[in-house]
Amino acid sequence: MFQGFSDETIQFLWGIALNNERSWFNAHKEEYLTHLYQPMQELGRTVYDRILERNPSLSVNLHVTRIYRDARRLHGGGPYKDHLWLSLERPHDRDEDWHDIPSLWFEVSRRGYGYGLGYWGTPADMEAYRRRIRREPEALEALIRDFERQDTFVLEGQSYKRPKGSVSPLLDGWYNRKSLSFVRECPPDELFCSPELADAVAEGWELLLPLYHYFDDLRMEPPVTDRIL
Repeated sequence: MFQGFSDETIQFLWGIALNNERSWFNAHKEEYLTHLYQPMQELGRTVYDRILERNPSLSVNLHVTRIYRDARRLHGGGPYKDHLWLSLERPHDRDEDWHDIPSLWFEVSRRGYGYGLGYWGTPADMEAYRRRIRREPEALEALIRDFERQDTFVLEGQSYKRPKGSVSPLLDGWYNRKSLSFVRECPPDELFCSPELADAVAEGWELLLPLYHYFDDLRMEPPVTDRIL
């Protein structure tokens, strides 16, 4: 059962950020397991169970990252991540393209923690998204109105330098984004060190589930065959 993170969690993450080498990590591996990896696993399992208990038809897998970076993607960096995350995503092969898969995520770094929902589609995915908005604007408008009534998450995501068009004042800020993330970021506060963090993440993710389903349903859109600019 998740009991919270600790000051030692943040201390370890600062340590690995400043000493990203095997000798330092081996000397502090027990701290990694005790104060970071094991609590991440416990948090993930606790939140996963609560979400599935309330939404038994939801088909998602829990994925908890480990600190070891893929040797193929070091690009001059150290062998360890300086932040860890977990996610709930629909079942898929880990090697397949992940861009059209919305993700409910939680992340911890040396500066604090965050959680939310992300959708990072390819240009074709985002064109399918815009096409659905044009066809059924009222579906997303209802979700936006619900989102604007809450104060837990903020909308993030890079906008196109050249807007793709205009649908309505309510929709345009969502329509013209390359990706969309719904984010809450916090410093290492009392909640971070409390079992109640699991409640906050579960409640936050449940608040975002209507948006999760909206983006997950985009895979049912017919493929975009027009040239994507």
